[in-house]
Amino acid sequence: MGWQQDILGEEFESLAFTAAGPDGVERTATLVRFRPAGDGSAPSRAPRRAVLFLHGWSDYFFNVDLARFWQEAGYDFYALDMHNHGRSLRPEYPGGYVSDLADYDAEIEEALRLISREGGAGPVTLMGHSTGGLVAVLWASRRPGTVSHLVLNSPWLEMHGSSLVRRAASGMVGPVARLRPEAVLRLPERGFYWRTISSAAEGEWPLDERYRPPMAFPVRAGWLSAVLAGHAKVARGLNIEVPILVLLSRGSANGLFWSEEMRRTDAVLDVNTISARALTLGRTVTIERIDGALHDVFLSPAAVRADAYARLARWLSAYGGDPLPPAPAGPHP
Repeated sequence: MGWQQDILGEEFESLAFTAAGPDGVERTATLVRFRPAGDGSAPSRAPRRAVLFLHGWSDYFFNVDLARFWQEAGYDFYALDMHNHGRSLRPEYPGGYVSDLADYDAEIEEALRLISREGGAGPVTLMGHSTGGLVAVLWASRRPGTVSHLVLNSPWLEMHGSSLVRRAASGMVGPVARLRPEAVLRLPERGFYWRTISSAAEGEWPLDERYRPPMAFPVRAGWLSAVLAGHAKVARGLNIEVPILVLLSRGSANGLFWSEEMRRTDAVLDVNTISARALTLGRTVTIERIDGALHDVFLSPAAVRADAYARLARWLSAYGGDPLPPAPAGPHP
């Protein structure tokens, strides 16, 4: 099958493909591309830079304003719904599950090959949100020279609190992950972040609950063990050479009960811990702390996300020679 019209409308197309991981298993992923009306896609078009976006856990790509921002900045925009997520969900596999974050490598590499085949011969920027940010930095550290920039939107680089919490969690989860990797861990369910972003609740973004369930997918032992192993690698330092931008909220609100603070903070991660851990990623790291931002800073209230886009544009101007594109006006159905 070739490119098909995507669920986001006529300006978006998607392509499902399979890629074999290091274990030889074929997994399905879906590449989404943005082709605004009048842009064209002929091979004779001058090569442009490209950006590839990786979503977070229990999530998928849906932010069309993000695609428009990158297009106006001079980039061809692509997003990857990784296996067991979003457009790539299959009923025979558990949603959101992966037992080793390196299992995503093959589909990221195939996505980049497809982008290159389309004529995107310019440098590629890799952008990741939350767990997608963790996947992005680990992949970039294993593939030096493959991407030109990293843009991280609230990347999940460490557990709440400190590395001591991570080590304790690893000690408890590890034995279960080895014996029953797909076992569901009984952890408190919190839909607070979903409440702040979904138009079906108190947010402004239309979300497909098949792809982004309010309580997220069940947490499985093998998945959590894989994430904790990724955190441990980040803590040891990754020595990434390309410029890195890390966008974070200024504050966190991670309680077990709803708080009004969750409307203007990160209700998922400990941003102070993430900010400190970001300095282990490489030699050129810019950290932007954004007042009032949510966990996904580009889903924050309009004035806040305008600030986030302005900071991203300023960074691109400094590190990539890009013009400053206007901030998107708001969400689009």
